Amino acid sequence: MLPLSFWPKYPGGPGAAPPALRPGPRATLAKKGLTGSELERQARHRVFPGNRPSTTLAYEKLTPATLGRIVALYEHRVFVEGVILGINSYDQWGVELGKELALALQPMLEGRAGTEGKDGSTAQLVAYLRR
Repeated sequence: MLPLSFWPKYPGGPGAAPPALRPGPRATLAKKGLTGSELERQARHRVFPGNRPSTTLAYEKLTPATLGRIVALYEHRVFVEGVILGINSYDQWGVELGKELALALQPMLEGRAGTEGKDGSTAQLVAYLRR
């Protein structure tokens, strides 16, 4: 993740994963004006079953030791958890969804919008990062 001091420079990005993986089908993201075979082709990549765990790390200062721990944690976690949960950890369509969700979180992190309608985890993460 990123040190707390970096979040204002990169608003929304790291906070986008939990809402993408938790709530269930994202058919509305897949159906943006698409029809027929193109809808079905893209839906295979863009519709997620939800209820997937995620982890957010926040720390005060990035040091070489902290960075090493984070890299080691994620190298192991990404592969093992993907195998256990049947997730393609290197799925580009999931990355694209994360970008869309990050853009939606940016106004909340900047204080231009509230967290009404967001799940409790996302709302608490935004509140923590805005303190």
